[in-house]
Amino acid sequence: MEDRCGNSNKGFKVLSDFVWLCLVATCVKLLLVLSYHSTDFEVHRHWAALTHSLPLQEWYFDETSPWTLDYPPFFAYFERFISVFANLVDPKIVQLREGLNYDSLSAIYFQRITVIVTDVCLFVAAYRLTKRLDYVRRYVVWVLIIGSPGLLIVDHIHFQYNGFLLGLLLLSLSFLEEGRDLEGGFFFAALLCFKHLFAVAAPVYFVYLLRHYCRGGLVRGFTRLLAMGTVVASVFTVAFGPFLYHGQIHQVISRLFPFGRGLCHAYWAPNFWSLYIMFDKGIAFVIRKLGFNVPTPEASFTGGLVGDASPFSVLPQITPLTTFILVLLSMSPCLVKSWKHPHPKMITRWVAYAYTCGFLFGWHVHEKASLHFVIPLALVATDSVEDAKHYFIMSTGHKEAWKLQNCNREKRLWYWIYWEDIFIRSVGC
Repeated sequence: MEDRCGNSNKGFKVLSDFVWLCLVATCVKLLLVLSYHSTDFEVHRHWAALTHSLPLQEWYFDETSPWTLDYPPFFAYFERFISVFANLVDPKIVQLREGLNYDSLSAIYFQRITVIVTDVCLFVAAYRLTKRLDYVRRYVVWVLIIGSPGLLIVDHIHFQYNGFLLGLLLLSLSFLEEGRDLEGGFFFAALLCFKHLFAVAAPVYFVYLLRHYCRGGLVRGFTRLLAMGTVVASVFTVAFGPFLYHGQIHQVISRLFPFGRGLCHAYWAPNFWSLYIMFDKGIAFVIRKLGFNVPTPEASFTGGLVGDASPFSVLPQITPLTTFILVLLSMSPCLVKSWKHPHPKMITRWVAYAYTCGFLFGWHVHEKASLHFVIPLALVATDSVEDAKHYFIMSTGHKEAWKLQNCNREKRLWYWIYWEDIFIRSVGC
């Protein structure tokens, strides 16, 4: 009886400490409500407006704003859901034309609060993933995830919903680590229907689930494969079914994969292709100095809108297919390991590795994509000294989020976040 009471008190202390940490993080986010916000603020406001103002069959055709809807249907449904409350707070937020570039205080407060509220998904996932860790390791992981400077900058200053989306990813990983593969597959499928860029890890999920969940003989394996396929197909049917009914799948796909935006994002990621572009420009410069005529591309390599793609001057042209093949090849060691030894405790490492490959060799990669591998790596940072060192090195990706900020009046805040970043990453070591 005493042991039971002791375990109950210990569990209550752990939960209370976790809630306290979440509340502290939330208070910091509230202090940032009136800070600088990027064009993504208007992007999401406009998406809420178009999903509120137009019938579903017009969502992926609307061109009222340059910021056309280019996320999968679940995110569109999410925008439609929050637009109901936005209309109650300030109807102009969800007005399609009159609300363009609308950033009143009511709009700012409302949209900022939606990001803060949806971070609950990240909190729940972080708590589930650390249930079996000892108290010290558990607390360190909480700090690394909930207090992530990268997420703080990208979501609560720049403005996006990465905490919510990464929460879905971590929920999926938490179920996989528990051996509950069907639930893990469900949450990953749902994540892909919210943001398709997380599909980089799909090969790892496919190989791992095929070997871990669908094993045990021909009949049992086929039955489980059918069950997993049914779950995944059901999720995608709910997401894309209405657009399939209206014959708009081609339009939706073209919006989700606008390859004309160029090899690198306007906020380019420091990956292999940034070096490739620099090398091309360097060679072209030298050749021109030698008196040879080398054409200079007019468009930018770092486009943000469709049509901004640019050819190279000297080096071979890079296509989306080229980047896809390189990502898959770089991921192959991880796929081989997950095929040979599909162990639940390794899935988080493999998923983080897959997102690293996508960051290094993917097409049109935004620098904030570093969060896709930094946040999962926080879960294994406390496993050993080597893992802590690995996390410390890889989490320098947080610095990429600094390029998103361009407001001098918040310079003191950037210094504070910089030192917080150093402290938090040092805790992991």
